[in-house]
Order: sequence, then C-alpha cells, then structure tokens
Amino acid sequence: MVLLVAIAFALITVDIRGGDQSPLQGVRTAAASVFGPVENGVADAINPVGNAIAAVRDSTSRHNRLAALEHQNELLKEQLGSNTVTRNKAAEVDNLLRIAGAGQYGIKAAQVIAIGAAQGFSWTVTIDAGSNDGIQRDMTVINGDGLVGRVSTVGPSTSTVLLAIDPQFTVGTRMENSMELGFGTGQGDRPIRVELLNGRANVHNGDRLVTFGSVADKPFVPGVPIGKIVRIDHGGGLTKTVEVQPFVGFTSLDIVGIVVVPPRTDPRDTVLPPKPMVKPTPTVTVTVNPSASASTSASTSASASPSAAGFSPNDAFTSGASNPPSPAEPPSAPPSPSPSDTSNDNGG
Repeated sequence: MVLLVAIAFALITVDIRGGDQSPLQGVRTAAASVFGPVENGVADAINPVGNAIAAVRDSTSRHNRLAALEHQNELLKEQLGSNTVTRNKAAEVDNLLRIAGAGQYGIKAAQVIAIGAAQGFSWTVTIDAGSNDGIQRDMTVINGDGLVGRVSTVGPSTSTVLLAIDPQFTVGTRMENSMELGFGTGQGDRPIRVELLNGRANVHNGDRLVTFGSVADKPFVPGVPIGKIVRIDHGGGLTKTVEVQPFVGFTSLDIVGIVVVPPRTDPRDTVLPPKPMVKPTPTVTVTVNPSASASTSASTSASASPSAAGFSPNDAFTSGASNPPSPAEPPSAPPSPSPSDTSNDNGG
C-alpha cells in the first residue's frame, strides 16, 4: 500500500510538471478509452439511486420553498384584488391635480406616513418628502379638498406638517363673492374659528371661505378652499365671529401636495368647486269647495243683500226659491220682520 501510494504521488508530480508535454498523456488517453464506457455504465446504474436519495433528503426544503411560494402568491392576489384602495388613491390624485390646475399651483405630491411628531404639536402629520425633494419650511400643503396646513419642520427625506385645525395655526381668510377678510384659528376637532374684520358683514350659513394669501406666498398661497360657515356668532362688536367646517377630512389624510411654485395671479374663487344646484320646493295650493249647507246659507244672504254676496238677484232666487217671479212682476214686499226675525236674519 505504501509503495502504491508513493508511485501514485510520483506519477502525479511528473504529470503536473510536464503540463501539456507530460509523458503520461498517452497513458491517460488510453485509460480514458478503456475505463470511460465502464464509468458511463456505472453512472447510469447509480444515478437513479442517488437522485432518489437526494430527493428524499431535499423533500423538507422543497416543501418549505413550495409553502413560501404559495404564501407569496396569496399576497400578490391580495394586492391585485385591493381595487378599492387603488381606486381611492387614484381619486385622491385626480382631485389633487384638479385643484392644482385650477389654482395654477406647482405641487410636489407626498404621502402621509405618520401622525404626530417629536416636536410635541397636537395636530401634525409626517410626510415622505423633505429637503432632498425641494421642500422648504412654511410651504402651503393642500389635498384634493382644500387646505391641509403648512410645513413646520423639514428633514432630508421627511417633513412635518402643522394641520389647519391645530390651535397654534392661524391663516388669513377671504369670503367668497363678498371678499370680506378675516383670520382663522384651529380648534382641534371643532370647526375653525374665524374672526371677520367687518362686524357688520352680511354672512350666512353655507358661505365658503378661501385663503387670503401671505407676503411672498409663504406660508399660504391665495385661493385655497378652507371650508364653509356652519355657525354665526351674532354678538355685537367691531368684529364678527363665525365657525367654519373644513372641507378637508383630517382623520383620513393620505395623498397631499406641497405647493412649491405659487400661482402667478390670485385665483380668487376659481378653485372652489361649483355650488350644488338647489332644487326648488314645489308649492301646493289647496282650494276648499264650499259645502251644500254653506251654499244655501250664502244664497240666503245673497237674497237679503245681493251686492254683498256678489250674486245677481236672479241667481239668488234661483238658489233660494223653486218658483221665481217673472221679471215683469216683481215679488210682493215681504212682511216686516219682528225684532227677533231681524236678529236671526242678520245672524244667518
């Protein structure tokens, strides 16, 4: 055995040093010719057994892999089947583009990824856009319904938005059509409180307000819809206070737009959606027909005073007597009634 091992190492050394010019090249070729068919036959006989053993050995891992693929397939089906979520996002994007186009706002779209912030604000959200996306502090934030808030802090990839319902939030407002100015302040989950500068302003429930705009369009661009009046404080004073229900649903924020390019001109009320058509209430007129007894009473009164009842004498006699006298022979004068009869006639 030791001799065979020594000879094998010697042959291997000689073969490696010889390279392509190895003196054992012919021996290797002859051996391959002799033993090649034998190796193929042995492989054909052994491979099925080896494959069966490998299949048994790998059955557990293959089962796990199959289970993982089935789970991934179910997740893909759920994603493809979530048409409601997809439609909602598409509708939000469409509304956002509509309001941006109407106001000529250049916007950067972002998504709300968190509620609240480390700064301790009561009503804030975090969006997935920051300074790397061109976002700066005090930019106006909108969505497809109107004013969401303003950017309060900016990070490289995220930003914090102070919502319009925060008590620290203040925005200049302008009434639709009347152009009355005021200042709105958030009240949390209650409507926004707006102090109108004109204490005698003619306002009504349902009147709508938009942003007045700020100097250099920061923090607010003009013309963004805010909400509609739901309550009016009629107390006296130099100012008038109203409560405004925001158009934006702050508990369901998802897709928002940061106004990175302000409009060239004030859009005024063009961003507001058209007012809903109010259908007129039909008016029903009821005409009461007099009863038979009322007609008889009216006829009797008409015979006593034809002009008062509006009837002609012939009509009165036709209603009150079966045999009316001819026009050529006027009826004889009735006997003078007693006081009691006069009383009864007047009562009739």
